[in-house]
Amino acid sequence: MLHLLLAIIYLAFVSLGLPDSLLGAAWPSMYQSFGVPLSCSGVIFFIISLGTVISSLLSDRLTRRLGAGRVTALSTGLTALALFGFSVSGSFPALCLWAVPYGLGAGSVDAALNNYVALNYASRHMSWLHCMWGLGASLGPYIMSRALTGGAGWPVGYRIISMIQFALTVLLIVTLPLWGLGAHSAAGPGDRSEEKALSLPRLLGIPGVKAVMVAFFCYCALEQTAGLWAGSYLVLEKGIPPETAAAFSGLFYLGITAGRMLGGFLTLKLEDGQMVRLGQGVIALGLAAMLLPLGQAPSLLGLLLIGLGCAPIYPSVIHATPARFGADRSQAIIGVQMASAYIGNCLMPPLFGLVANRLTSALLPLYLLAILALMTLAHETLLKRTGT
Repeated sequence: MLHLLLAIIYLAFVSLGLPDSLLGAAWPSMYQSFGVPLSCSGVIFFIISLGTVISSLLSDRLTRRLGAGRVTALSTGLTALALFGFSVSGSFPALCLWAVPYGLGAGSVDAALNNYVALNYASRHMSWLHCMWGLGASLGPYIMSRALTGGAGWPVGYRIISMIQFALTVLLIVTLPLWGLGAHSAAGPGDRSEEKALSLPRLLGIPGVKAVMVAFFCYCALEQTAGLWAGSYLVLEKGIPPETAAAFSGLFYLGITAGRMLGGFLTLKLEDGQMVRLGQGVIALGLAAMLLPLGQAPSLLGLLLIGLGCAPIYPSVIHATPARFGADRSQAIIGVQMASAYIGNCLMPPLFGLVANRLTSALLPLYLLAILALMTLAHETLLKRTGT
C-alpha cells in the first residue's frame, strides 16, 4: 500500500508544480484586462510569496495537529479554490485577495510532503518527486498557452488547473488512511513526538539549523536569479539572438528536471552530502564557462550546466534533514528551510536587477558565483555541525 501512496504523492508533486509558473505565463494577457501596469505582477507575486513563507513556518504546528495527509488535502483544496478565484476575478483587488489563499496553500503542503517523503522513502524518490514538480511547472504554462491560443482566455487556463487540483483533493481525502502506514508517518492528528511544536528561537538554537537556512536561501536565490536573468545576460553581453537565448533559458529548467531524474539513480551510489557537493561543482563549471571569453557556445553550455548542477541540491538537502536533526524535529526544520528558500526567491533576483540597472548585467556570473560560494560555505558548516 505504501507504493500506492507513493504514486499519489508523485501526482501531488506534479500538481504542486502546476500553479507555480502560471502567473508569469498568464500576466501579459491579464494586466491589460484589469487596466493595471505590467509591473503589478510583482504585487501579486509578493502576496503569494508572503503567504507561502507564513504557511511554511506554521507547517510544523499544522502537521502535528492534523497530520501530513490532512495538511496535504487541505492545502491542495485551498490552492484549488484560489485558482478558481483567479479565474472569476473581475478586478485587480480581487486578484490580490485570492493571492492570500494561493500562497497559504503552497507553503504548508510543500513542507509536509517533503518531510513525509524524507522520513519514509529513499533518497532517489525525493529526486524523482522533484522531477515531477518540474513536469508540473512545465505543464502549467502549456495549459495556459493552449487556453490563450485557443481563444478561451486566461480565466479558462486557471479554471482547468483549478479543476485538476480539486480532483486531486478528492483523491487525497479518499486515500487519507494510507498516510498512517509509514514507519514515521506524522500522518494522523495528535502527533506527540514532542509536547509542543518547536518555536523559531528554539529551532535557531539547534546546531546546524542556521547553516541549512543560509544554504537553502542561497540555493533558491541562485536558481531563481539564473532562471530570470540568464536570457537577458546572453542577449546583452554575449550577443546571442533573443530567440536562441529564450530557448536556452527554457532548457535551463529542463536541465534541472532531467538532472533530478538522473540524480535519482546517482543516489544509489552517492550520499546526500556528496550529491550536494557534486551539484555545486557542476554549477561552478557552468559559471566558469560563462565567465571565460570563449564565445557564445560555451556560455550556452554553461547555462545548461548550471541547471544540471542545481538539480540534486534541493532534494538532497531536504532528504538528509531527518537524519541530521532527528525525525521529531524534521517537520519544523523543513518548514524554516522552505521559508528561507522563498525569501531567497523574493529578494535576490530583484537585487540583481538593481545591480544590472546601476552597473551592468555582465556581473551576473560573478553575482551567482558569490551566492554559490556562500552556499558552499554554509553547506560545509552544516556537515561539520551535524557530523554528517
